[in-house]
Amino acid sequence: MDRRRFLMGSAATAGAVPLLVGCVDRLVPDAVAGPSVDPEIDELQSRTFRWFRDVTRAENGLTPDRWPSESFSSVAAVGFALSCWPVGVARGWMTRAEARERTLTTVRFFHDAPQGPEATGVIGYKGFFYHFLDMETGHRFGETELSTVDTALLLAGMLFAARWFDGDHPDEMEIRRRVQAVYERVEWDWAVVRPDRITMGWHPESGFIEADWHVYNEGMIVLLLALGSPTHPVAPSVWSEWCSVYDQSWTDDWGPAHLHFPPMFGHQYSHMFIDFRGIGDAWMRAKSAEIGPFDYFENSRRAVLAQQKYAVDNPMGWVGYGADVWGLTACDGPGDFKAVVAGREREFFSYSARGPGTRDDGTLAPTAAAASLPFAPEAVTACVKAMKARYGAAIYTEHGFLDAFNPTLTESHPDLLHGRMVPGVGWVDTDYLGIDQGPIVVMTENHRSDLVWRAMRGEPNLIRGLKRAGFTGGWLDDA
Repeated sequence: MDRRRFLMGSAATAGAVPLLVGCVDRLVPDAVAGPSVDPEIDELQSRTFRWFRDVTRAENGLTPDRWPSESFSSVAAVGFALSCWPVGVARGWMTRAEARERTLTTVRFFHDAPQGPEATGVIGYKGFFYHFLDMETGHRFGETELSTVDTALLLAGMLFAARWFDGDHPDEMEIRRRVQAVYERVEWDWAVVRPDRITMGWHPESGFIEADWHVYNEGMIVLLLALGSPTHPVAPSVWSEWCSVYDQSWTDDWGPAHLHFPPMFGHQYSHMFIDFRGIGDAWMRAKSAEIGPFDYFENSRRAVLAQQKYAVDNPMGWVGYGADVWGLTACDGPGDFKAVVAGREREFFSYSARGPGTRDDGTLAPTAAAASLPFAPEAVTACVKAMKARYGAAIYTEHGFLDAFNPTLTESHPDLLHGRMVPGVGWVDTDYLGIDQGPIVVMTENHRSDLVWRAMRGEPNLIRGLKRAGFTGGWLDDA
């Protein structure tokens, strides 16, 4: 499930985070107690946060898909920016007043921008939003699709903001009111075009996309927000249908058995906003009865270990892979071409989803590891430190890690799409991508202070969705 339209043809064990039970009615914005992190992790989070602050437009709240290359806005990246502002307040990088102003500007823009079935001049349709928007007007960019997952990630950021801005200030009250209105107008039931399956999107020119959310991946956030809608919910059978194909994804390749989805983002995105620790649906309860305590958080932890083991095994013999440098996900790449490297023909790709058992061209994405901090903090911290120590300023700058790099490709090629060649390093991207930057900030904070998870454990729309999907246990039983 490539994020850019399918470009690629027990908790008690090490690395788990203890379960924090219960939800809060009012959040304390400056409460940052939690596990200490290495200073280099703190610095990475700070620099990555700064990227959002520096590139998000103050006039409309739109965040570019990529930067510094000229770019359209990604609505998912906007949702991640909204999630970053409270983190900035909690860490002392931004005042609450600035965070509130930025958030209200964004929410007002998405609340008021025109929607309709037209192919141009609108931001979305049926409450959903187009994947990419013009940075100036906010209208649909080109012929991009109306995206159910990107809408869901934007809404998740909005719902978190509405929970966090819980004060009596008129602007905070307006944030909460407008966010709920944006969420309630999404016609999730309209997107169920095949029995019990939500489509991935729609084009005004050609109708619904043929692909549905029907394999284990980041789509949990789509289904759970659809189930929780108070106005246009989908049936609980949508979740049962979603889980019906899980057995096809269960594997013990490259490590402990887990629901496998090759690129790491599929194990991160829904977890940015949902604390899956200690809660489970019917499938997870059955699997726990079979193998012992198991939940979606543990599944992601195992996926991290599988990625690390894959890098150690390095079946394709790529340069740089190992126990301390690993991480495959959807990211930029050198380009779409073949080249002979060290006497062996290699195939490289541009932006694409990468992962164990599928497309792998030696391109590493720092976000694959860095945004996995809650799942395996020791392994992730070691990886972040090793990448910085080995490749230095070539991949790590004032805004954190550049999106991707490839140590195997050390000579330029006429079909190189973008990026640059760095002597002694290899190919290095020259852009940052919002959808890869955001998970680093949010997941680091979830590990450090439980900030986003704590807020969302009290989010009534999400709680409704989880319960309609059949989740029970842990904090949810007290919600």
